[in-house]
Amino acid sequence: MNIVLIGYRGTGKSTVARILGQRLDRTVISTDAEIVKETGQSIPLIVEQFGWDHFRGLETQMCQKVAGRDNLIIDTGGGLILKEENVRILKKNGKIFWLTAEVSTIASRISGDTQRPSLSGTKSFVEEIEEILEIRRPHYQAAADHVIPT
Repeated sequence: MNIVLIGYRGTGKSTVARILGQRLDRTVISTDAEIVKETGQSIPLIVEQFGWDHFRGLETQMCQKVAGRDNLIIDTGGGLILKEENVRILKKNGKIFWLTAEVSTIASRISGDTQRPSLSGTKSFVEEIEEILEIRRPHYQAAADHVIPT
């Protein structure tokens, strides 16, 4: 059984994954890092060249690759839950934990991170977080087996 971490960017998925991996002696897989490794391109570059839909397709392929393995800690990209197929794939052999945080906490954690492309392209930083969270919240809620505030 895998432990799958979902949540908006900056909610602590990578940090929690690393700690769990060490304490439980499990392999940690970051879907975003694996996509970067396989494509040889950064996420901002993939999105710029091919668009978000293409990137979401790469996420689905990565879900299919990792879901067949066992005893992993899977650190997912923040938007992976937008495709129900991804959630179905990961739930077959995993429990999903939704990491949450206040907007102000998220903003302070991710400000200045150039590896996180804008999701809206037109809003202020905080407005974008609020808007995207509003869209994603029902998806996170539907996917989560457990909710953990960070």
